[in-house]
Amino acid sequence: MLKTVSAWCFALFCASVNAQVADPLIKVMEEEMAREWGQLQKAQQPPYFLSYRVTDNRSFRLRGSLGSLVDENKDRTRTLNASVRVGDYTFDDSHPMDDFDGDMPFDFMGRGARAQTLPEEDDPLAIQFAMWQQTQSAYRSALSSYKALKNAPKKEEAKKPVSDFSKEEPAVFFDGPLPAAATFFNVSDWRQKVKRLSAVFLSVPEIVDGDVGIHVDLDRKYFISTEGTRIAQNRTSAYLSVSASIRAEDGDIVPLHMSYYATTPADLPAEELVRKDIEALKVKLAKMRTAPVAEPYTGPAILYARAAGVFFHEIFGHRVEGQRLKSKYDGQTFKDKVNELVLPKTLSVVFDPTLRNFNQQPLNGYYQFDDEGVKARKVTVVESGVLKTFLMSRTPIENFGSSNGHGRAEAGASVVTRQSNLIIENKKVVDMASLRKMLIAECKKQDKKYGYLFMDVMGGFTNTGRVMPNAFNIFPTEVYRIYTDGRPDELVRGVDLIGTPLAMFAEIQAADDKAEVFTGFCGAESGSVPVTAISPSLFVKRIETQKKMVTQVEKPLLEKPADSNK
Repeated sequence: MLKTVSAWCFALFCASVNAQVADPLIKVMEEEMAREWGQLQKAQQPPYFLSYRVTDNRSFRLRGSLGSLVDENKDRTRTLNASVRVGDYTFDDSHPMDDFDGDMPFDFMGRGARAQTLPEEDDPLAIQFAMWQQTQSAYRSALSSYKALKNAPKKEEAKKPVSDFSKEEPAVFFDGPLPAAATFFNVSDWRQKVKRLSAVFLSVPEIVDGDVGIHVDLDRKYFISTEGTRIAQNRTSAYLSVSASIRAEDGDIVPLHMSYYATTPADLPAEELVRKDIEALKVKLAKMRTAPVAEPYTGPAILYARAAGVFFHEIFGHRVEGQRLKSKYDGQTFKDKVNELVLPKTLSVVFDPTLRNFNQQPLNGYYQFDDEGVKARKVTVVESGVLKTFLMSRTPIENFGSSNGHGRAEAGASVVTRQSNLIIENKKVVDMASLRKMLIAECKKQDKKYGYLFMDVMGGFTNTGRVMPNAFNIFPTEVYRIYTDGRPDELVRGVDLIGTPLAMFAEIQAADDKAEVFTGFCGAESGSVPVTAISPSLFVKRIETQKKMVTQVEKPLLEKPADSNK
């Protein structure tokens, strides 16, 4: 057994070395890092850590609107981030200001250097020059911050100090080359597809817009550090989005959206399937024209699976991103609740960036190594309702000193702790029919004529800080009233789901037996990162809604061109 494992490991290492030799960029990066590191060690206050992160991106965007191509874009960028740390793992230039008395000195500028664009060609001298400029800027910034921190009056330490940077095992991993862009994405075919698909909306009365777009990315992400980490990993993605809006009878503009995600354009749904989905979307748009505007409401509701996934991402996921908890300005909702019950005992919450697919659907939050070069790993944050741990980057917090592979950032941004693939697991399942019965029973108990079913959402946001209310706002697009007297469900519009996290968690009563995937992008301090939320539908005893902001445009003075030619 030992002999077999050893042979496999050796073969893997050889494959990695061969891939590394074939990549000219990584070779230039390593040589320049070694040269600069040697010189920096001669400084009066040398750094203890240096890393480079490069994202090499090729992107394609096409958008059709009402049968015409209105946007086409092809781009290639290489973005460089350098991270220089001065001090040591326990105390360096990233140390939080919360530990100091009074205001920080004027020369405290924060850490890091602005991202820089690398040349597209593998010209060694041009790449070295850009790295040299970036490293100098990052070092000066780190040195200035470190000196300011060291000289600032420090508060008396009531607790054991927490290190500023964690020590992690170096990793070596090299993907093979990316596929050729010309064969990966057939631009001419997709030009015609987005035109044909968006033309389906031309038959909708009172249409305001009807767009179909595709966004394709081929990314190769590099990370090297003086600790010995060497990584070059690939990510390819294709997003097909459909969006349309219609003018309601009162003049309000009502939007609906749907999207598809695959790792390659070839794996997106067939054109005929998308066309059928658009036809179904047209039916909903027509109903939206006459749907009543919902009044503010508090009472029982069902969050359908996709809506429940966004709900958990916004109000729970951001509050277990460990790096936030290091600042006293964060709300720190769960900081002191480890090993306490925070959710119903039937629910567990897992974040798993190593999960590539779920029910044959590719997951947007999948990756092999995070943006600090740490291997991705599955993290069970809540087990049977009990909080066990937090998502961690290489920024330690009290009692959690190591990364679990969740340091993430958009190209050009600084890394912080972020979510990946969020999965809600449910031990005690009931079917949707039972959830509806529970909803109706609770409505009668609360003397409500109806409860709400939130079928779909387009996203949301949350505030985790202390300066503003620690609240959330989810943006539903498809919402129904479920009446207690048995009349058919009624589509409504103009609803925003609002609330505060702890109050909402306490109201979760049951979950159904069918989990679904919500694919999206999460925007936060380190930019926009791809994420997934997987959840069953939830019955919540009490939610709160408010009216959505009304979007109105003047009614048209003239008939649409298609109508005038009849």
